[in-house]
Amino acid sequence: MDAATLTYDTLRFEYEDFPETKEPVWILGRKYSVFTEKEEILLDVTSRLWFTYRKNFPAIGGTGPTSDTGWGCMLRCGQMIFAQALVCRHLGRDWRWIKGKRQMDNYFNVLNAFIDKKDSYYSIHQIAQMGVGEGKSIGQWYGPNTVAQVLKKLAAFDTWSSLAVHIAMDNTVVMEEIRRLCQSNFPCAGAAACPAVESDVLYNGYPEEAGVRDRLSLWKPLVLLIPLRLGLTEINEAYIETLKHCFMMPQSLGVIGGKPNSAHYFIGYVGEELIYLDPHTTQPAVEPNDSGCLPDESFHCQHPPCRMSIAELDPSIAVGFFCNTEEDFNNWCQQIRKLSLVRGALPMFELVERQPSHFSNPDVLNLTSDSSDADRLERFFDSEDEDFEILSL
Repeated sequence: MDAATLTYDTLRFEYEDFPETKEPVWILGRKYSVFTEKEEILLDVTSRLWFTYRKNFPAIGGTGPTSDTGWGCMLRCGQMIFAQALVCRHLGRDWRWIKGKRQMDNYFNVLNAFIDKKDSYYSIHQIAQMGVGEGKSIGQWYGPNTVAQVLKKLAAFDTWSSLAVHIAMDNTVVMEEIRRLCQSNFPCAGAAACPAVESDVLYNGYPEEAGVRDRLSLWKPLVLLIPLRLGLTEINEAYIETLKHCFMMPQSLGVIGGKPNSAHYFIGYVGEELIYLDPHTTQPAVEPNDSGCLPDESFHCQHPPCRMSIAELDPSIAVGFFCNTEEDFNNWCQQIRKLSLVRGALPMFELVERQPSHFSNPDVLNLTSDSSDADRLERFFDSEDEDFEILSL
């Protein structure tokens, strides 16, 4: 069947417009009014990179699956939250995608880092194969923490983005560890050091290093992922206000999680509903055209986004934030501290200056991608992965 395959969730919500409400709409740290800014809301949503199930891509591992329908939804959500980090890193939060408008080279470099082929930094191929080292066979369903751990390992190879990826374990964010990770004085090839040249279009996701001037970076841009469990079988409503506030922060990358049987990428909320991008649509894999350009329309959701009640959210999630500078991180810490003063908002995690004595973090140990300590931390979170079930299609 060549037509896109839609699940019940997608059919139910796909064309439902925003409600006419006085409640503000929050999208990844931006506040909108439905009455006066509906076009801006939809443009913001459309500009996010939307990764869905694909079919007919090169076999994973050479002999594995050629489609991720039914098992890849959390992997796609992981791609979306990480793509948002790369968009903020290389294009900025104010960047917008407009259909038919020529985009800058860095946009295609970001997009190509996620294309379904083995040599893209964050492709379904790389995530699935790296997941084998995390104890997940190819085609097995991931939970939010598993995909976060895998993306952290893959980011180590992305020298173009030069990100510091920190996964906060034990519901604890340790400021000292993050500063140590981000303030490494190693030469870093950053986007700011290599402005895009319109005549030198790069389509393969691997900008040539030869022309990139190394610079001494005082702060590596931070991707902070926090795996959390906000209840036993359903979300504890005491966390809902705190969760909403996360979408209000300018550093927000959104949330990956879902509801029983399906994973979603949550990018905001309105009233008591979460706004999300749904990966449960199967599209054909995309190849560059004859001129070498990548057709990109299928990577942008061009209809109103899906919504669901916050109360339906599965309690196992991962919250993401991006701090491009040390000032961004300090500001984020201040906002988290203020959150503890919000009436009726139960903190989802603890923010501390120094590492508690009862656990060690892999970032401090400077672990390699095949570290046994990272595997140990992943096994600690294995139980949360079992709460999600594979979609039966």
